[in-house]
Amino acid sequence: MDKFVIKGGKRLTGEVVISGAKNAAVAIIPATILSEGICRIENVPNITDVNAITRILYDMGAKVRNINRSTLEIDASTIRTYVASEELARHMRGSYYLMGALLGRFHHAVVTMPGGCDFGVRPIDQHLKGFAALGAKHRIEAGMVDVSAERLVGNNIYLDVASVGATINIMLAAVKAEGTTVIENAAKEPHIVDLANFLNSMGADIRGAGTDVIKIFGVQHLSGTTYSIIPDQIEAGTYMVAAAATGGDVMVKNIIPKHLESVSAKLEEMGVTLEEFDDSIRVSRSGTLTKCNIKTMPHPGFPTDMQPQIAVLLSLAEGTSIINESVWDNRFRYVEELKRMGAQISVDGKLAVVEGVDHLDAAPVKATDLRAGAAVVIAALCARGVTQIENIEQIERGYEDIEKKLQRLGADIRRVPVLEPKTAQAI
Repeated sequence: MDKFVIKGGKRLTGEVVISGAKNAAVAIIPATILSEGICRIENVPNITDVNAITRILYDMGAKVRNINRSTLEIDASTIRTYVASEELARHMRGSYYLMGALLGRFHHAVVTMPGGCDFGVRPIDQHLKGFAALGAKHRIEAGMVDVSAERLVGNNIYLDVASVGATINIMLAAVKAEGTTVIENAAKEPHIVDLANFLNSMGADIRGAGTDVIKIFGVQHLSGTTYSIIPDQIEAGTYMVAAAATGGDVMVKNIIPKHLESVSAKLEEMGVTLEEFDDSIRVSRSGTLTKCNIKTMPHPGFPTDMQPQIAVLLSLAEGTSIINESVWDNRFRYVEELKRMGAQISVDGKLAVVEGVDHLDAAPVKATDLRAGAAVVIAALCARGVTQIENIEQIERGYEDIEKKLQRLGADIRRVPVLEPKTAQAI
Protein backbone atom coordinates (compact mmCIF):
# COMPACT_ATOMS: atom_id res chain seq x y z
CA MET A 1 0.00 0.00 0.00
CA ASP A 2 1.37 3.40 -1.02
CA LYS A 3 0.41 7.00 -0.39
CA PHE A 4 1.17 10.32 -2.07
CA VAL A 5 3.15 12.97 -0.23
CA ILE A 6 2.68 16.39 -1.86
CA LYS A 7 4.35 19.66 -0.94
CA GLY A 8 2.03 22.39 -2.16
CA GLY A 9 2.71 25.81 -3.59
CA LYS A 10 4.35 24.84 -6.89
CA ARG A 11 2.96 26.32 -10.11
CA LEU A 12 2.33 23.65 -12.72
CA THR A 13 4.04 24.53 -16.01
CA GLY A 14 4.90 22.66 -19.20
CA GLU A 15 3.10 20.00 -21.23
CA VAL A 16 1.06 16.93 -20.27
CA VAL A 17 -0.03 14.21 -22.70
CA ILE A 18 -3.46 12.72 -22.01
CA SER A 19 -3.93 8.96 -22.09
CA GLY A 20 -6.74 6.95 -23.67
CA ALA A 21 -10.23 7.22 -22.19
CA LYS A 22 -10.90 4.94 -19.23
CA ASN A 23 -14.65 4.87 -19.82
CA ALA A 24 -14.19 3.93 -23.47
CA ALA A 25 -11.58 1.26 -22.75
CA VAL A 26 -13.67 -0.58 -20.15
CA ALA A 27 -16.49 -0.86 -22.73
CA ILE A 28 -14.38 -1.63 -25.81
CA ILE A 29 -12.35 -4.41 -24.19
CA PRO A 30 -15.47 -6.47 -23.27
CA ALA A 31 -16.80 -5.78 -26.78
CA THR A 32 -13.97 -7.91 -28.21
CA ILE A 33 -15.92 -10.94 -26.91
CA LEU A 34 -18.25 -10.40 -29.89
CA SER A 35 -15.42 -10.63 -32.43
CA GLU A 36 -14.44 -13.77 -34.32
CA GLY A 37 -10.93 -12.45 -34.96
CA ILE A 38 -8.03 -10.63 -33.33
CA CYS A 39 -8.62 -7.08 -32.09
CA ARG A 40 -5.67 -4.72 -31.80
CA ILE A 41 -6.57 -1.82 -29.52
CA GLU A 42 -4.31 1.22 -29.37
CA ASN A 43 -4.12 4.19 -26.97
CA VAL A 44 -5.17 1.95 -24.07
CA PRO A 45 -4.66 3.66 -20.68
CA ASN A 46 -2.37 1.78 -18.29
CA ILE A 47 -4.70 1.90 -15.27
CA THR A 48 -5.95 -0.70 -12.82
CA ASP A 49 -9.56 -0.78 -14.13
CA VAL A 50 -8.26 -1.67 -17.60
CA ASN A 51 -5.90 -4.26 -16.15
CA ALA A 52 -8.82 -5.80 -14.24
CA ILE A 53 -11.20 -6.08 -17.19
CA THR A 54 -8.39 -7.47 -19.36
CA ARG A 55 -7.56 -10.05 -16.68
CA ILE A 56 -11.22 -11.13 -16.56
CA LEU A 57 -11.15 -11.87 -20.30
CA TYR A 58 -7.85 -13.72 -19.91
CA ASP A 59 -9.23 -15.86 -17.10
CA MET A 60 -12.25 -16.67 -19.27
CA GLY A 61 -9.94 -18.05 -21.97
CA ALA A 62 -9.12 -15.08 -24.22
CA LYS A 63 -5.61 -14.71 -25.62
CA VAL A 64 -4.26 -11.35 -24.50
CA ARG A 65 -0.95 -9.89 -25.59
CA ASN A 66 0.62 -6.56 -24.65
CA ILE A 67 2.22 -5.19 -27.82
CA ASN A 68 3.55 -2.19 -25.92
CA ARG A 69 2.54 -0.03 -22.96
CA SER A 70 -0.56 1.34 -24.70
CA THR A 71 -1.47 -1.38 -27.23
CA LEU A 72 -3.33 -4.62 -26.58
CA GLU A 73 -4.05 -7.56 -28.84
CA ILE A 74 -7.07 -9.62 -27.80
CA ASP A 75 -8.33 -12.83 -29.39
CA ALA A 76 -11.58 -13.58 -27.56
CA SER A 77 -12.67 -16.29 -30.01
CA THR A 78 -11.13 -18.84 -27.60
CA ILE A 79 -13.54 -17.94 -24.76
CA ARG A 80 -15.83 -20.88 -24.02
CA THR A 81 -17.61 -19.70 -20.86
CA TYR A 82 -20.35 -17.16 -20.20
CA VAL A 83 -19.47 -16.83 -16.49
CA ALA A 84 -17.21 -13.90 -15.48
CA SER A 85 -14.81 -14.03 -12.52
CA GLU A 86 -16.72 -12.72 -9.51
CA GLU A 87 -13.59 -11.81 -7.53
CA LEU A 88 -12.23 -9.50 -10.23
CA ALA A 89 -15.52 -8.14 -11.57
CA ARG A 90 -17.00 -6.99 -8.26
CA HIS A 91 -14.31 -4.32 -7.82
CA MET A 92 -15.22 -2.27 -10.92
CA ARG A 93 -18.33 -0.73 -12.41
CA GLY A 94 -17.39 -1.50 -16.02
CA SER A 95 -17.62 -5.23 -15.34
CA TYR A 96 -21.34 -5.05 -16.09
CA TYR A 97 -20.53 -4.53 -19.78
CA LEU A 98 -19.64 -8.22 -19.79
CA MET A 99 -23.39 -8.88 -19.52
CA GLY A 100 -24.22 -7.35 -22.89
CA ALA A 101 -21.16 -8.78 -24.64
CA LEU A 102 -21.62 -12.34 -23.32
CA LEU A 103 -25.37 -12.21 -23.95
CA GLY A 104 -24.71 -11.04 -27.50
CA ARG A 105 -22.29 -13.90 -28.17
CA PHE A 106 -23.54 -16.84 -26.10
CA HIS A 107 -27.15 -15.72 -25.42
CA HIS A 108 -26.23 -16.28 -21.77
CA ALA A 109 -24.26 -14.25 -19.21
CA VAL A 110 -23.52 -14.67 -15.51
CA VAL A 111 -21.84 -11.56 -14.06
CA THR A 112 -21.61 -10.04 -10.57
CA MET A 113 -23.41 -6.83 -9.68
CA PRO A 114 -21.27 -3.76 -10.49
CA GLY A 115 -18.66 -2.41 -8.08
CA GLY A 116 -16.29 0.55 -8.46
CA CYS A 117 -16.71 3.88 -6.66
CA ASP A 118 -19.16 3.75 -3.78
CA PHE A 119 -21.08 7.02 -4.08
CA GLY A 120 -24.59 5.86 -4.74
CA VAL A 121 -26.74 2.97 -5.85
CA ARG A 122 -25.90 1.63 -9.30
CA PRO A 123 -29.27 0.31 -10.48
CA ILE A 124 -29.20 -1.95 -13.53
CA ASP A 125 -32.95 -1.91 -14.10
CA GLN A 126 -32.59 -0.10 -17.43
CA HIS A 127 -29.99 -2.64 -18.56
CA LEU A 128 -32.35 -5.51 -17.71
CA LYS A 129 -35.29 -3.70 -19.33
CA GLY A 130 -33.28 -3.51 -22.55
CA PHE A 131 -32.23 -7.16 -22.38
CA ALA A 132 -35.87 -8.17 -21.78
CA ALA A 133 -37.00 -6.22 -24.85
CA LEU A 134 -34.50 -8.25 -26.89
CA GLY A 135 -35.98 -11.50 -25.55
CA ALA A 136 -33.83 -12.26 -22.50
CA LYS A 137 -34.89 -13.36 -19.03
CA HIS A 138 -32.92 -12.74 -15.86
CA ARG A 139 -32.56 -13.74 -12.25
CA ILE A 140 -30.37 -12.30 -9.51
CA GLU A 141 -28.99 -14.68 -6.93
CA ALA A 142 -26.25 -14.12 -4.32
CA GLY A 143 -25.17 -10.90 -6.03
CA MET A 144 -24.83 -12.55 -9.44
CA VAL A 145 -26.93 -11.54 -12.46
CA ASP A 146 -27.89 -14.46 -14.72
CA VAL A 147 -29.28 -13.31 -18.10
CA SER A 148 -30.24 -15.72 -20.88
CA ALA A 149 -32.23 -15.91 -24.10
CA GLU A 150 -33.05 -18.62 -26.64
CA ARG A 151 -32.68 -15.96 -29.34
CA LEU A 152 -32.19 -12.21 -29.41
CA VAL A 153 -34.53 -10.20 -31.59
CA GLY A 154 -34.32 -6.46 -32.23
CA ASN A 155 -36.90 -4.17 -30.65
CA ASN A 156 -37.69 -0.55 -29.79
CA ILE A 157 -36.37 0.36 -26.35
CA TYR A 158 -37.09 3.62 -24.53
CA LEU A 159 -34.78 4.31 -21.60
CA ASP A 160 -36.49 5.95 -18.63
CA VAL A 161 -33.23 7.78 -17.92
CA ALA A 162 -30.38 8.46 -20.34
CA SER A 163 -28.16 5.82 -18.75
CA VAL A 164 -24.65 5.48 -20.16
CA GLY A 165 -24.26 1.93 -18.86
CA ALA A 166 -27.62 0.75 -20.17
CA THR A 167 -27.05 2.36 -23.58
CA ILE A 168 -23.70 0.57 -23.92
CA ASN A 169 -24.98 -2.77 -22.65
CA ILE A 170 -27.97 -2.77 -24.99
CA MET A 171 -25.70 -1.90 -27.93
CA LEU A 172 -23.45 -4.86 -27.07
CA ALA A 173 -26.37 -7.27 -26.75
CA ALA A 174 -28.19 -6.02 -29.86
CA VAL A 175 -25.31 -5.81 -32.33
CA LYS A 176 -25.71 -9.48 -33.38
CA ALA A 177 -29.46 -9.77 -32.67
CA GLU A 178 -31.94 -10.52 -35.42
CA GLY A 179 -33.46 -7.43 -37.01
CA THR A 180 -33.26 -3.80 -35.91
CA THR A 181 -32.97 -2.37 -32.41
CA VAL A 182 -33.79 1.29 -31.70
CA ILE A 183 -32.66 2.86 -28.41
CA GLU A 184 -34.57 6.05 -27.61
CA ASN A 185 -33.45 8.54 -24.95
CA ALA A 186 -29.99 7.06 -25.37
CA ALA A 187 -27.01 8.59 -23.57
CA LYS A 188 -24.71 10.68 -25.79
CA GLU A 189 -21.31 10.57 -24.06
CA PRO A 190 -18.17 10.47 -26.24
CA HIS A 191 -17.27 6.94 -25.13
CA ILE A 192 -20.62 5.69 -26.46
CA VAL A 193 -19.67 7.08 -29.86
CA ASP A 194 -16.24 5.47 -29.49
CA LEU A 195 -17.74 2.06 -28.75
CA ALA A 196 -20.10 2.35 -31.74
CA ASN A 197 -17.16 3.25 -33.98
CA PHE A 198 -15.19 0.27 -32.64
CA LEU A 199 -18.08 -2.13 -33.27
CA ASN A 200 -18.64 -0.66 -36.73
CA SER A 201 -14.96 -1.19 -37.53
CA MET A 202 -15.59 -4.91 -36.86
CA GLY A 203 -18.55 -4.97 -39.26
CA ALA A 204 -21.46 -3.84 -37.10
CA ASP A 205 -24.12 -1.46 -38.42
CA ILE A 206 -24.80 1.12 -35.71
CA ARG A 207 -26.11 4.58 -36.57
CA GLY A 208 -26.93 7.65 -34.50
CA ALA A 209 -24.45 7.20 -31.64
CA GLY A 210 -23.96 10.61 -30.05
CA THR A 211 -27.65 11.45 -30.50
CA ASP A 212 -30.60 10.39 -28.35
CA VAL A 213 -31.74 7.79 -30.91
CA ILE A 214 -29.39 4.94 -31.78
CA LYS A 215 -30.31 2.37 -34.45
CA ILE A 216 -28.59 -1.01 -34.47
CA PHE A 217 -29.05 -3.23 -37.50
CA GLY A 218 -28.13 -6.74 -36.42
CA VAL A 219 -25.35 -8.62 -38.20
CA GLN A 220 -24.34 -12.28 -37.99
CA HIS A 221 -20.57 -11.91 -37.81
CA LEU A 222 -18.02 -9.46 -36.43
CA SER A 223 -14.40 -9.66 -37.55
CA GLY A 224 -11.16 -8.56 -35.94
CA THR A 225 -10.03 -4.94 -36.21
CA THR A 226 -7.41 -2.36 -35.31
CA TYR A 227 -8.74 0.61 -33.38
CA SER A 228 -7.41 3.57 -31.35
CA ILE A 229 -9.32 4.70 -28.25
CA ILE A 230 -10.23 8.38 -27.88
CA PRO A 231 -8.39 10.60 -25.36
CA ASP A 232 -9.73 10.75 -21.81
CA GLN A 233 -11.78 13.94 -21.41
CA ILE A 234 -11.91 13.59 -17.60
CA GLU A 235 -8.15 13.19 -17.25
CA ALA A 236 -7.75 16.23 -19.50
CA GLY A 237 -10.23 18.24 -17.46
CA THR A 238 -8.46 17.24 -14.26
CA TYR A 239 -5.12 18.63 -15.46
CA MET A 240 -6.85 21.77 -16.73
CA VAL A 241 -8.30 22.39 -13.27
CA ALA A 242 -4.94 21.57 -11.62
CA ALA A 243 -3.22 24.15 -13.82
CA ALA A 244 -5.83 26.76 -12.91
CA ALA A 245 -5.75 25.94 -9.18
CA THR A 246 -1.96 26.36 -8.95
CA GLY A 247 -1.89 29.56 -11.04
CA GLY A 248 0.08 27.62 -13.63
CA ASP A 249 0.54 27.51 -17.39
CA VAL A 250 0.04 24.06 -18.91
CA MET A 251 -0.43 22.76 -22.45
CA VAL A 252 -2.82 19.79 -22.26
CA LYS A 253 -2.09 17.63 -25.32
CA ASN A 254 -3.71 14.70 -27.16
CA ILE A 255 -7.30 15.78 -26.55
CA ILE A 256 -10.51 16.43 -28.46
CA PRO A 257 -11.37 20.03 -27.44
CA LYS A 258 -15.07 19.62 -28.30
CA HIS A 259 -15.39 16.95 -25.60
CA LEU A 260 -14.24 19.54 -23.05
CA GLU A 261 -16.50 22.45 -24.02
CA SER A 262 -18.58 22.40 -20.82
CA VAL A 263 -15.45 22.35 -18.62
CA SER A 264 -13.71 25.02 -20.70
CA ALA A 265 -16.75 27.29 -20.50
CA LYS A 266 -16.81 27.17 -16.68
CA LEU A 267 -13.06 27.73 -16.38
CA GLU A 268 -13.30 30.82 -18.58
CA GLU A 269 -16.26 32.03 -16.51
CA MET A 270 -14.03 31.79 -13.43
CA GLY A 271 -11.28 33.89 -15.01
CA VAL A 272 -8.98 31.19 -16.37
CA THR A 273 -7.30 31.84 -19.73
CA LEU A 274 -7.69 29.13 -22.38
CA GLU A 275 -6.11 28.92 -25.81
CA GLU A 276 -7.50 26.14 -27.99
CA PHE A 277 -5.65 24.26 -30.74
CA ASP A 278 -6.57 21.28 -32.94
CA ASP A 279 -5.70 18.62 -30.37
CA SER A 280 -4.58 20.60 -27.32
CA ILE A 281 -5.57 23.38 -24.93
CA ARG A 282 -3.27 25.79 -23.12
CA VAL A 283 -4.54 26.64 -19.64
CA SER A 284 -3.11 29.52 -17.61
CA ARG A 285 -4.11 31.77 -14.74
CA SER A 286 -2.52 34.85 -13.23
CA GLY A 287 -5.43 36.70 -11.65
CA THR A 288 -8.00 35.81 -9.00
CA LEU A 289 -10.71 33.21 -9.49
CA THR A 290 -14.33 34.34 -9.51
CA LYS A 291 -17.37 32.46 -8.25
CA CYS A 292 -19.35 30.20 -10.53
CA ASN A 293 -22.39 27.91 -10.29
CA ILE A 294 -22.19 24.32 -11.53
CA LYS A 295 -24.91 21.81 -12.36
CA THR A 296 -23.83 18.34 -13.45
CA MET A 297 -25.75 16.96 -16.41
CA PRO A 298 -25.51 14.12 -18.93
CA HIS A 299 -23.33 14.94 -21.95
CA PRO A 300 -23.01 17.57 -23.37
CA GLY A 301 -23.61 19.13 -19.94
CA PHE A 302 -21.01 19.50 -17.21
CA PRO A 303 -19.78 15.98 -16.36
CA THR A 304 -20.37 14.58 -12.88
CA ASP A 305 -16.87 13.07 -13.06
CA MET A 306 -15.42 16.62 -13.02
CA GLN A 307 -17.53 17.85 -10.10
CA PRO A 308 -15.11 17.09 -7.22
CA GLN A 309 -12.17 18.66 -9.09
CA ILE A 310 -14.03 21.88 -9.91
CA ALA A 311 -15.12 22.09 -6.25
CA VAL A 312 -11.46 22.59 -5.28
CA LEU A 313 -11.22 25.50 -7.70
CA LEU A 314 -14.44 27.03 -6.39
CA SER A 315 -13.02 26.75 -2.86
CA LEU A 316 -10.29 29.19 -3.91
CA ALA A 317 -12.58 31.57 -5.80
CA GLU A 318 -13.89 34.90 -4.51
CA GLY A 319 -17.52 34.75 -3.39
CA THR A 320 -20.10 32.01 -2.97
CA SER A 321 -20.61 29.25 -5.53
CA ILE A 322 -23.29 26.56 -5.71
CA ILE A 323 -22.84 23.02 -7.05
CA ASN A 324 -25.96 21.06 -8.04
CA GLU A 325 -25.21 17.34 -8.42
CA SER A 326 -28.03 15.92 -10.55
CA VAL A 327 -26.48 12.55 -11.45
CA TRP A 328 -25.30 10.72 -8.30
CA ASP A 329 -26.95 10.67 -4.88
CA ASN A 330 -23.83 10.62 -2.71
CA ARG A 331 -21.03 12.27 -4.65
CA PHE A 332 -20.16 14.84 -1.97
CA ARG A 333 -18.36 12.42 0.37
CA TYR A 334 -15.06 14.05 -0.60
CA VAL A 335 -16.20 17.34 0.98
CA GLU A 336 -15.10 16.19 4.45
CA GLU A 337 -11.58 15.67 3.11
CA LEU A 338 -11.47 19.18 1.59
CA LYS A 339 -12.82 20.67 4.82
CA ARG A 340 -9.85 19.14 6.65
CA MET A 341 -7.73 21.38 4.41
CA GLY A 342 -9.70 24.52 5.20
CA ALA A 343 -12.34 24.51 2.45
CA GLN A 344 -15.67 26.09 3.45
CA ILE A 345 -18.29 23.81 1.90
CA SER A 346 -21.75 22.93 3.25
CA VAL A 347 -23.83 20.16 1.72
CA ASP A 348 -27.60 19.78 1.70
CA GLY A 349 -28.70 16.74 -0.28
CA LYS A 350 -27.63 17.25 -3.89
CA LEU A 351 -26.57 20.88 -3.33
CA ALA A 352 -23.23 22.15 -2.07
CA VAL A 353 -22.56 25.77 -1.15
CA VAL A 354 -18.91 26.73 -1.52
CA GLU A 355 -17.58 29.84 0.23
CA GLY A 356 -14.24 30.85 -1.28
CA VAL A 357 -11.23 30.98 1.04
CA ASP A 358 -7.86 32.68 0.71
CA HIS A 359 -5.89 29.42 0.75
CA LEU A 360 -5.95 25.73 1.68
CA ASP A 361 -3.69 24.10 4.28
CA ALA A 362 -2.05 20.69 4.17
CA ALA A 363 -3.70 17.86 6.10
CA PRO A 364 -3.76 14.05 6.10
CA VAL A 365 -6.55 13.02 3.70
CA LYS A 366 -7.70 10.02 1.70
CA ALA A 367 -9.17 9.30 -1.72
CA THR A 368 -12.76 8.26 -1.02
CA ASP A 369 -13.29 7.38 -4.69
CA LEU A 370 -11.60 7.87 -8.07
CA ARG A 371 -12.56 11.48 -8.84
CA ALA A 372 -12.52 12.50 -5.17
CA GLY A 373 -8.92 11.28 -5.19
CA ALA A 374 -8.13 13.59 -8.09
CA ALA A 375 -9.74 16.45 -6.16
CA VAL A 376 -7.60 16.00 -3.04
CA VAL A 377 -4.49 15.78 -5.24
CA ILE A 378 -5.38 19.16 -6.78
CA ALA A 379 -6.08 20.58 -3.33
CA ALA A 380 -2.71 19.32 -2.09
CA LEU A 381 -0.89 20.87 -5.07
CA CYS A 382 -2.03 24.37 -4.11
CA ALA A 383 -2.17 23.97 -0.31
CA ARG A 384 0.32 25.40 2.17
CA GLY A 385 2.51 22.65 3.62
CA VAL A 386 2.87 18.91 3.01
CA THR A 387 -0.24 16.77 2.42
CA GLN A 388 -0.36 13.00 2.72
CA ILE A 389 -3.00 11.19 0.65
CA GLU A 390 -3.89 7.59 1.41
CA ASN A 391 -6.08 5.09 -0.45
CA ILE A 392 -4.42 6.13 -3.72
CA GLU A 393 -5.37 2.83 -5.37
CA GLN A 394 -8.70 4.57 -6.02
CA ILE A 395 -6.88 7.24 -8.06
CA GLU A 396 -4.92 4.66 -10.05
CA ARG A 397 -8.16 3.11 -11.26
CA GLY A 398 -8.49 5.99 -13.72
CA TYR A 399 -5.26 8.03 -13.95
CA GLU A 400 -2.18 6.68 -15.68
CA ASP A 401 1.16 7.64 -14.06
CA ILE A 402 -0.40 10.62 -12.30
CA GLU A 403 2.59 11.29 -10.04
CA LYS A 404 5.06 11.14 -12.97
CA LYS A 405 2.93 13.43 -15.12
CA LEU A 406 2.63 15.92 -12.27
CA GLN A 407 6.37 15.73 -11.52
CA ARG A 408 7.11 16.65 -15.15
CA LEU A 409 4.89 19.72 -14.65
CA GLY A 410 6.95 20.77 -11.64
CA ALA A 411 4.85 19.35 -8.80
CA ASP A 412 6.55 18.16 -5.62
CA ILE A 413 4.84 14.78 -5.33
CA ARG A 414 6.26 11.49 -4.10
CA ARG A 415 4.91 7.98 -3.74
CA VAL A 416 5.90 6.38 -0.44
CA PRO A 417 4.88 3.14 1.29
CA VAL A 418 2.23 3.26 4.00
CA LEU A 419 3.90 1.86 7.11
CA GLU A 420 1.80 -0.72 8.90
CA PRO A 421 1.47 -0.05 12.66
CA LYS A 422 3.59 -2.42 14.69
CA THR A 423 1.70 -4.94 16.80
CA ALA A 424 2.59 -4.75 20.48
CA GLN A 425 4.58 -7.77 21.60
CA ALA A 426 3.13 -9.84 24.42
CA ILE A 427 5.27 -9.80 27.54
